[in-house]
Amino acid sequence: MPVPKGSTIDPERTRAAILKAATPVLYERGLDGIGVAELCALIGVSKETLYRHFGTKDGLVEAMLRARSERVGRWLAEAVAAAGDDPRDQLSAVFDTLGEWYEDPVFRGCAMVNAAAQHHDETVRAVTARHLGRYLDLLTGIAERAGAAHPPLLARQLLMLVEGATVVAAHHGAAGTGEQARQAALALLSAAAPSAGGGNSGANGGNSRGSGGNSGGSGDS
Repeated sequence: MPVPKGSTIDPERTRAAILKAATPVLYERGLDGIGVAELCALIGVSKETLYRHFGTKDGLVEAMLRARSERVGRWLAEAVAAAGDDPRDQLSAVFDTLGEWYEDPVFRGCAMVNAAAQHHDETVRAVTARHLGRYLDLLTGIAERAGAAHPPLLARQLLMLVEGATVVAAHHGAAGTGEQARQAALALLSAAAPSAGGGNSGANGGNSRGSGGNSGGSGDS
């Protein structure tokens, strides 16, 4: 129970506590899978408190999506940084880290894409677009370091693999999905940047396994 009803504590702490408690509930149940009354009962706040800090349930949803997107962006960027200087290892780290997330029992797919599919309003779609943009920035950086002829194009192709793997893992079984997507991504990288194929990673190699650390519950996408 993050904030007892009727309590008066620092507003920022209260807002952060509500957001922390509501995030896993909204992710597991879906944005339309739980009403305000039940949500408030589960996280231990009154409707008045929730509305005071977020205006509406939609305001809470938007705040949750923005915070989750920031967290996922940092999580993957840290995995890439920990993988070293080889672009192949960096790309492997992305998919190894995602693969760990897919195996998490609470995994329900990409929160941002799920939200955009449920709510066709401009705010949610804008949050989702920015989230995918973060992926593109990360992947474009890897493509540039690998010497790809057209880094933005390769990054977009890799993003398709990221999101496609996430959908498959969520709806058709997580086992092996991250590894299969990793192999496909490395094959794309080798085709687009032949110089990147000279390392010792190989399509089935890479030394970045586990670089995502204990990030299973942090993922999103």
